[in-house]
Amino acid sequence: MKIIWLGHGSFRIEIAGEVLLIDPWLTGNPVLPEDSHEAAVAGATHILLTHAHFDHAADLPDLAKRLDIPVVGQYDLMSWWEESQDVATVGFNKGGTVQLGDVAVTMVNALHSSSFGGPDGPHVPGTECGYMIAGEGHVIYLSGDTDVTADMGIWNDLHTPDIGILCAGGHFTMDMRRAAYAAKTFFNFKTVIPCHYKTFPILEQSADVLKNALSGVDVVEPKVMQAIEI
Repeated sequence: MKIIWLGHGSFRIEIAGEVLLIDPWLTGNPVLPEDSHEAAVAGATHILLTHAHFDHAADLPDLAKRLDIPVVGQYDLMSWWEESQDVATVGFNKGGTVQLGDVAVTMVNALHSSSFGGPDGPHVPGTECGYMIAGEGHVIYLSGDTDVTADMGIWNDLHTPDIGILCAGGHFTMDMRRAAYAAKTFFNFKTVIPCHYKTFPILEQSADVLKNALSGVDVVEPKVMQAIEI
């Protein structure tokens, strides 16, 4: 398995023969060089979306059409895009599981918001979410943008994720201290990868607080376009 950070909350996950683009923000992403855009999306099989904010969805649905792959995500948002933009989608909802080849993806709740701008003001189709991604003998908890929630304990009981990809930049999501609390209190991760940080000055710039709080856990600070192999 390869987990490749594309900066901010965006990832490329190569798992069980599938290539999943997670919230692929290319255009305007200040930490992803433009000459890396094609390599970031090459061979992708699916786009997995957590919510509609520009820093997660600005390149959709154009990217999905260009790559000729489906967008997988919350039913209402997928339905809106399919009907208005003619995008191929896989729509489901929280608690549901879809099979993407040999990868099982379960949608779980997140505490955030979800909207995008339009000529008549913001659109709010659907709601924010996270995912449990199971394949190759591993389960990844992809938090999406969220705060800590006690539901995390239930998800750990049901899915026992060994890898956590956690938003941890603060201001818009939980910060490093809160992400560490979530990991210690509700999960038994072997590996934690922070994200949604460093992108802008308003966000946290270091993962030291997370590292220092999670003794015995491999906290990997990702580097853009460098694969984390598990």
